[in-house]
Amino acid sequence: MAIQARSCDPSLIKLGLALIALSIAGYILGPPLYWHVKEGFAVVSRSSSSSSCPPCFCDCSSQPVISIPEELRNSTFADCVKHDPEVSQDTEKNFADLLLEELKLKEAEASESHRRADMALLEAKKMTSQYQKEADKCNSGMETCEEAREKAEAVLAAQKRLTATWEQRARQRGWKEGAAKSRIQKQGNIQTA
Repeated sequence: MAIQARSCDPSLIKLGLALIALSIAGYILGPPLYWHVKEGFAVVSRSSSSSSCPPCFCDCSSQPVISIPEELRNSTFADCVKHDPEVSQDTEKNFADLLLEELKLKEAEASESHRRADMALLEAKKMTSQYQKEADKCNSGMETCEEAREKAEAVLAAQKRLTATWEQRARQRGWKEGAAKSRIQKQGNIQTA
C-alpha cells in the first residue's frame, strides 16, 4: 500500500496568514483607535451641550405683561432667546484653542516620555555591553585555567610514569621501601645532633 502525502493548498495558507495578520493588527491597533473614537465623541457631546443655551419652554403670548422695574428684570431669559453668532464663534474659537493647547501639552508629554524611554534603552544597552565584556573576560579566563589544568594533569601523569620507572629500577637493584625511610630518619637525627 502506498501512502499518499497530503499537501496544503497555497491559497489556503495565504488566506490563513492573512487572517492571522489581520487579527494581530486588530489586537495592536484596536484599543488605541477605540479610545480615540471615544474621546472624539466625548468632545463632540461636550461642545454641542455647552455651546448652546438650553431650550426655553414658555409661551410668552399667553402670559399677561407685568411691568417689572429694570433692575429686577432677568436678562438671562432675553440673552437665551437671542442668538448671537459672534459669541458662538468666539466660544468655538476659544474651545478650539483650548483643544489645541491640550494637544500640544499631550504631545510634549509624549515626546518627553519617549525621550526618557530612549535614554533608558540606551542605558540598558550600555549595561548589556558591559556585562557581555565581563562575561567574555570570564570565559577567556576559564579557558586559560582549563588549559593550565589540562597541562598540569599531563605533567603530573608524566611525572608519575617517571617516578614509577625509577622506583621499578630501584627495586630491581635491591631497594626496599622501609629501609630507605629508616636511613632518612637516621640521617635526620645525625644532622640535628
